[in-house]
Amino acid sequence: MNWTLEVVHVPVSDVDRAIEFYVGKLGFAVDHDTRAGSVRFAQLTPPGSGCSIVVGMSEMKPGSLQGTQLVVNDVRKAHSLLVERGVECGEVMYASRDGGFRPAEDGDDLNNSGFLFLTDPDGNSWAVQQITARP
Repeated sequence: MNWTLEVVHVPVSDVDRAIEFYVGKLGFAVDHDTRAGSVRFAQLTPPGSGCSIVVGMSEMKPGSLQGTQLVVNDVRKAHSLLVERGVECGEVMYASRDGGFRPAEDGDDLNNSGFLFLTDPDGNSWAVQQITARP
């Protein structure tokens, strides 16, 4: 039996602002944008992903989702794309074998060890990790 992760709720204070960020800046697709009375939420999917996020207001405090991770095959390219789109994100970091992070240098093998970090307008935090090959 497969147990697949399909949707992660991302608590936000403004659905329109969240859609603008996730779609306009990160390139997610809008699967649906649902309004029912005073309730509104939108399901958004990152390019190539089998898992979506749902942005909306809920009992969770906006900005309380921390450490959700996206995976790309080239973290330096992802960093350039995000900066070009106006996303505030830190520099590409290298996760060293001792468990710490340092700025990535030319020659670092970033497979499984290259990261960048960003937050959405509400403060929900994201890591972007490079994985080009899996064991």
